[in-house]
Amino acid sequence: MTEEQKVTPDEQVEAIVESAETEATVEVPAEANKIAELGKKLALAEQQIKEQQDSVVRAQAEMENVRRRATLDIEKAHKYALDKFAEGLLPVIDSLEMAISHADKEDDALKPMIDGVELTLKSLLSTIEKFGLAIIDPANEAFDPEKHQAMSMQSVEGIAANQVIVVMQKGYELNGRLLRPAMVVVSKAAE
Repeated sequence: MTEEQKVTPDEQVEAIVESAETEATVEVPAEANKIAELGKKLALAEQQIKEQQDSVVRAQAEMENVRRRATLDIEKAHKYALDKFAEGLLPVIDSLEMAISHADKEDDALKPMIDGVELTLKSLLSTIEKFGLAIIDPANEAFDPEKHQAMSMQSVEGIAANQVIVVMQKGYELNGRLLRPAMVVVSKAAE
């Protein structure tokens, strides 16, 4: 080997360091790119997890709302299932009350029949009250437009205005819901 071709140990070390630095500079950006890419993927995955968690929370809330609405609907169905049936019974009650009020109670021959009609009416009323039907009989009460229907107004001495003075037909409620308003005559202020 010639002098020019002879490499000293220091030169060898320098050549190795330079080649290591060149390789390191080439590999570091590649690793940095991989790290950056993995960081982006991680951030994307974390965002998807948050979105899915949010979706799960929303779905659970929606299911709870559906469950609550279904429970309320079932309660209403149970509570008001008798609406049409109760409305069908109202004319029967009215007829029985009318028969009692128009019966000749002085006639001994009719007394057992009148007693039977009265017992039938009491039995019918007690049965329907068990199922939530309530009678609205507002005699001598203040007029309530939500429960009473004014058929006429009369001026009566000694009675304040807007008082029910005559009940023409009783009203009925089923579990707090108005089935039929009471038809009434209401007092008006004296002229």
